[in-house]
Amino acid sequence: MNYKRIIPDAITSCNLLCGSIAVFLATQGAFIWAFVFILAGAFFDFFDGLSARLLKAPSPIGIQLDSLADDITFGLAPAMMLFCWLKPVLGWWALIALLMAAFSALRLAKFNVDARQHDSFIGLATPANAIFWGGLCSMPYAMIAYDWIGWCLLGLSIVSCYLLNAEIPFFSFKGFKKDKTVIISFLIGCVIIIGYCVTKAILAKHIEFALFSGTGCILWYVMLNILLAFVPKEK
Repeated sequence: MNYKRIIPDAITSCNLLCGSIAVFLATQGAFIWAFVFILAGAFFDFFDGLSARLLKAPSPIGIQLDSLADDITFGLAPAMMLFCWLKPVLGWWALIALLMAAFSALRLAKFNVDARQHDSFIGLATPANAIFWGGLCSMPYAMIAYDWIGWCLLGLSIVSCYLLNAEIPFFSFKGFKKDKTVIISFLIGCVIIIGYCVTKAILAKHIEFALFSGTGCILWYVMLNILLAFVPKEK
């Protein structure tokens, strides 16, 4: 038995546990803490792959376990957050938000068999989608004081389902050498967004504004990649 494989799998299991806790917290209306556990899951998701590479202990089971954990943490958890957040406004129509869990599973399955996604992504990555919705659902209910805002957000969730599986290239930090200029531009934009949101949180004394920086950064990421998709490639 290769005991080195236990370490990456244990880290992946911590990711799944964080996602499960986030789902429970969402049902209790503790949206900020639910988002915190999604972020904790993202932390473990980063280090399970890193530890597997450092220990030279990749395994087929580890790959499948990683996808199962990711669908809970980055698929079901944000979908449940959005459902519970919108239900007081839209009633049971908010169940449409749970489509994100299904489309996230489809995106993860496609990733496992798509050789094109070695150093970049085809479609929006599930952690990015989860951070977008987690930060948004951490905001106060006053943000959806009008029904039409709730319907717009539900429609936006359908758009995110499309983006998860769209044939649109999204850059990854794994491809830093190839996309250095774009990634640096993205990071500069993120610093500005985070700086503004944190300053707003300190002045208003509401942590929600700081968490909303995650939504802002992912929105910037999506807009930048869609813009690049329309830029002609150099031959």
